[in-house]
Amino acid sequence: MILKYLDESGFCLWSPVSYSYSRLGEQKRLEQTPQRFGRRISILGIWQPDEHFDYALAQGGFKTQSYLKVIDWQAQKAAQNLAQTGQITVIVQDNGPIHTSLAAQAQWQNWQQQGLFLFMLPKYCSQMNEIETEWHQLKTHEIAGRMFDNEYDLAVAVMDGMTSRSEQGEYTLERFKFNSA
Repeated sequence: MILKYLDESGFCLWSPVSYSYSRLGEQKRLEQTPQRFGRRISILGIWQPDEHFDYALAQGGFKTQSYLKVIDWQAQKAAQNLAQTGQITVIVQDNGPIHTSLAAQAQWQNWQQQGLFLFMLPKYCSQMNEIETEWHQLKTHEIAGRMFDNEYDLAVAVMDGMTSRSEQGEYTLERFKFNSA
């Protein structure tokens, strides 16, 4: 069995400073960008600890249809893995509305036939989802204390941060691209 963890996280144009250093007697200062508020960049990640990280980006939040596209992609991978190794794939996720929507429920049997099974965590148990540690590392070490002029620059920084994390963790990384041929 292959075990993966799924979750969504978000990034804003201004990210909080977790901690920093400055010269003795000087206050830490960050140059501000003209616009603080914009649409956030959301990331939907599927983490197979120490092996592989798949993700997709969206402006704003993920909706049911974009979630379904990402899970269909995972089901295709699960079907290939099932055919090659005989192993099923299990994705652990929370009970978010897009995960349990009627449209998602309508696909569960199809995904299971492809070798993909979804395991829903109990409510308020985010600590049981191992991807949370990856989000913390990404936000603390790659994005913290940075300000972006626009959503494009923020998205590029998130992608660069994901690449850096995969290199440091020595795992493979793949990004799902919506509307690509």
